[in-house]
Formats: sequence, structure tokens, C-alpha cells
Amino acid sequence: MDASGSQQLLDDWDDISDSEFLNIPCEEQSIDPQRPLSTETDCEHSVDFNSPRVSTSSVYNHNKEALWQEAVKTDDARGLKRKSLHDNSLSPMQRFLKRHLSVTLLCDQSWCEMKTVYSLLKPYLKRKDLQRTEVQIGADMHLSRELEIQNVVPIDIRSREDAEAIKLLNMSHMISRLEAGERVREFPVFGVQEGVFFMGVIDELMYNQKGELVLNELKTRKHNSMPSSAQDKVNCLQVGLYKLLFDGLVRGEVKKDHILNHLKLRSTQVLGAGVQAHAKSIGVQVTTFEELVDALLITVSCSDLPCIDLLQLEYYHQGSSGPIGTRVAPFNEAQLRAELQGYLAYWTGQREPKGVDIEEAWKCRSCLYEQTCDWKKNRSQVSDQQAAHASSCS
Repeated sequence: MDASGSQQLLDDWDDISDSEFLNIPCEEQSIDPQRPLSTETDCEHSVDFNSPRVSTSSVYNHNKEALWQEAVKTDDARGLKRKSLHDNSLSPMQRFLKRHLSVTLLCDQSWCEMKTVYSLLKPYLKRKDLQRTEVQIGADMHLSRELEIQNVVPIDIRSREDAEAIKLLNMSHMISRLEAGERVREFPVFGVQEGVFFMGVIDELMYNQKGELVLNELKTRKHNSMPSSAQDKVNCLQVGLYKLLFDGLVRGEVKKDHILNHLKLRSTQVLGAGVQAHAKSIGVQVTTFEELVDALLITVSCSDLPCIDLLQLEYYHQGSSGPIGTRVAPFNEAQLRAELQGYLAYWTGQREPKGVDIEEAWKCRSCLYEQTCDWKKNRSQVSDQQAAHASSCS
């Protein structure tokens, strides 16, 4: 039984939820360069149901569009320069008001960094694209899978702290289920990696017959075939980051200050009556948000949970809902951390954003931002100059 509150403000866990659709093509050969940007492509889906699904609160009862409009007004009031690609006065973390990064956002960056930047500069295009049919099918499959093993109980929330408390209480409940040998789904993970606070949601955790703790990540596909190597690389990065975060939790590396300071939450905030009642129903006696954080961190660090032993990617066909295949993802911590440092160099303002290499220029053909991408324009100019130079020398 998992609690669910109302929709919180968009940047609480991320303005683009962690496990949502990455909006990237699966197969290089499937892209038609003449295809309109609005046409559906064959893609991966991974949809986050970490955000509360049932709106019951008198405070947070806005729909998503209303929340977005409020966020835009806040950005304007703070003077954000969202329309400028190069603004060296602030790091991207500061510029886009990022208290943290989501795992999925970093995976999106690994596909094409320029695409990620434009999705933040032009979020209305991103939001519109997420309404496509295959995205909704992927969402439905994730929700159906989650509800196979757990029920959702609506809880009234009155503050951001209430919304975050629900997630922590769900974690506490799932930890006890895992310790009892049960499988759990939609398990939140978070922590500081390379100086940046990350959040994510693991699709499934379970023990196999060997007694290994296995992470399963569900991916749905329009084509009844395994993904390309380019997509596979992104998916392996995703589950690798989940392992770093989960292992850090069970090792006791996550501290209370990490949660309070990075998410700007009030430690002394008294939890709402509905949240306290739910906490009591699962054996957690707390009054304030700080007390709940302390209880959760003690529970997870003192649990019998091991670090994750095995990373798996499970691919399912959208049309038939049948399995396509399972891939065991490799994990090399040193290599993963080196990649992570490279991606974070952009977010911390150490370098400018960059697009795909020429060998992967096929990714641009289905990109929402192809027509306005500075990286592609500059690359085309260089190619034209090289062609003109070669012609003059011949």
C-alpha cells in the first residue's frame, strides 16, 4: 500500500519527472529525414509515477497546466534569461533554478546535450511532445505494472513537506517489504553524487533465486525488437546511476542536511494530519518533517538491505504488451563516475554545452529543436566552408 498526495510544484523532485519518456529515437535506420516533427517515432518510454497521482488537497489542487503557468510567472519575476543559450553569469544549475538533477535528465543529456538545454529553454515544446500516443501507452503500462502489487491510498497534503513526507513513508514501507523478500516497484532514490544532489525512481527491486538483489527497469517499445546500441547505452547509464544512489542510501552516505538543504525544505514543519495518520498506520511515529527524515535514514541504513547485485533492462512490446527480451546491464563504477563528471561539468558552469558528433548526426533528424539548434547550424557552416575550400583546391 503506497500513499499518494496531490500534485506538488513542478521543481520539487524535478520539473521533468525522473522516469518519464526521454523523447529519443530508438533506431537510426527508422528515421525518415522528411518526416514532420509532429509525427510519432518509435521510441522508449519510461514514465514516472513518483509524483502524487490523486489531487485531494485544497492547497495543491491545480492541474499541471496551471502549475506550469505559475512556474513561468515565478521565472519571469526572478529575471531568468531562458531565451539566451549562452549566459556565462550563472551556472546552468543556477540559471534554471535547479536544486538537484534527475537521473532521466542526465540520461537525456547523454543522448544529446544541446537537446537537453533546448528542452529547458523551450519547455512548452517538450510538454507538447510528451502528450503523444506512445508516451501515454508507456505510462499506462507502467501504472498497470505498479498496481499489480500495490494499492494507492490518497492522502491530503498541505505543504511541500507533506508531499515529500509521502515519498519517504512509501520508502520506509517498501524497505520492510524488501526485507521480507517481497518485490517492490517505484522505489525513490536520492543522494549527492560528485557534489550534486540527484533523484530517481527505480522501477522494480526484487531478489532472485540466487539471493541477489536485482534492479529491473521496464522499457516499452513500439517495435517488437531490442533497441539499438545508442539507446542501449543510455539505458545502461540510467540503471547504473540508480545503483549508485541506492547503494549510497544503504551505506548511510545520505545525510539529513542533504535532503533539507538541496530541496529547501523546512525541518520544523509540522506534518499534516493525514500524513501523520498514515505514518502511524505503518508504524512510524513522527510529528515534524525533520523527525521523519531522521527515522527514514535510520531505517534504510540499519536495514538488512545489501547493495544492488544485478542490473536488468526488461523490454516490452507496446502493441501486444508481451516481453521482447531482457538485457543485463554492465556496471563499472570508475567508468560511470568519469562519465558523470563529464556531464556535470556543463551543469556546474565549467564548460559550454555541446551537441552530437558528426557520426551521430542522424539523431538530429527527429529532434524537436533541429531548426533552431546553434550546434547544428555551426556544424553546417563548417561543412560548407570545408566543401568550398576543397572545391577551390581542386
